[in-house]
Amino acid sequence: MTQACHRKCVPPHYKESELSKGECVCLDRCVAKYLEVHERMGKKLTELSLQDEELLKRMQQGTGPA
Repeated sequence: MTQACHRKCVPPHYKESELSKGECVCLDRCVAKYLEVHERMGKKLTELSLQDEELLKRMQQGTGPA
């Protein structure tokens, strides 16, 4: 995330020692998008894991899916 957002938002040759307002806004948005996607993926993976566990329990009980 750090490298991706830095590449996207900060030019390779610095003109000033401080980030510009535009660079700061870009970095904020980039990080926010990254974290949102990370959270969504985590929720989806948890959901899929719970489904797999339920299916495994059913198979072990011999009542597989209908």
